[in-house]
Parts: sequence; structure tokens; C-alpha cells
Amino acid sequence: MSDVKSKDGEGWFYSEKVKDHFFNPRNILKTKKEADEYSKEADGEGEVGSPACGDVMKIWIKVKDDKIMECKYQTFGCASAIASTSIFSTMVIGSKIEKALRITPKDIVHVLGGLPANKFHCSVLADQAFKKAVEDYRKNQ
Repeated sequence: MSDVKSKDGEGWFYSEKVKDHFFNPRNILKTKKEADEYSKEADGEGEVGSPACGDVMKIWIKVKDDKIMECKYQTFGCASAIASTSIFSTMVIGSKIEKALRITPKDIVHVLGGLPANKFHCSVLADQAFKKAVEDYRKNQ
């Protein structure tokens, strides 16, 4: 089953919030050059997924005083994957690390207004990539 019923954006299975974060992703690094540059200044980075299954997420964080100051990412995947990472990035910025780590994939889906059941794994990938970025940050402290 396709994610999209029509090319004009009408009749999608997705909520308005998912469509908004897919068409207007927040905190995204659009090019390899942007990602390479940001990687040099980030405090932690984490990557999950597999090109074989289609979804790969890489998240970079900047931390100050145990607070997530920035959360940037690159996502290679479907609309659900991009929207999940975009909304997640907005949810963690400004939060203490421990509070951000308590955000669950169900929280991400809830804030997005739902995802098709076969796309729930996209919210899990955003959560896992963030946890790896925090682990990387802590390893370097």
C-alpha cells in the first residue's frame, strides 16, 4: 500500500502535522556538505537504520549545561521517517538530556497526530538515533 493516494497532497493517510513536517522539515541538514560541516561542531551524533530497508536516520546534537541546544538530522526515507525526525527535533530542543531521553516513540506519534501502523517504526528510529547521539556525547565528556 502506498503512503500517498494522490500527487496533489489531498487524500493522504497522514495528518496535517505529518504533512507539514514532511513538506517543511525543521532542523534538517539538506546536503552532505551541510552534514559534514555540522558534524565537526556537534557534541554527539547517532545513526540508525539500514539502506537495505530504506530508512536511515542520523542525528547530531549540541549540548550546553546538560540541555539540548540544537538537534539537527538527515533522514533518508519516507514521509513518516522525515516527519518523525523533524517533530522529534523540535520536541527535544531546550530540554534537559534526561527529559529528552524519556520521550517515547508513542509520544512522537501522538504529537504528529498519528501514523499508519506500518510506519510506527519511523518514530522508533528517531528515538534510537537520538539515544545514540546522547551516548556519543556522554562518551566524549
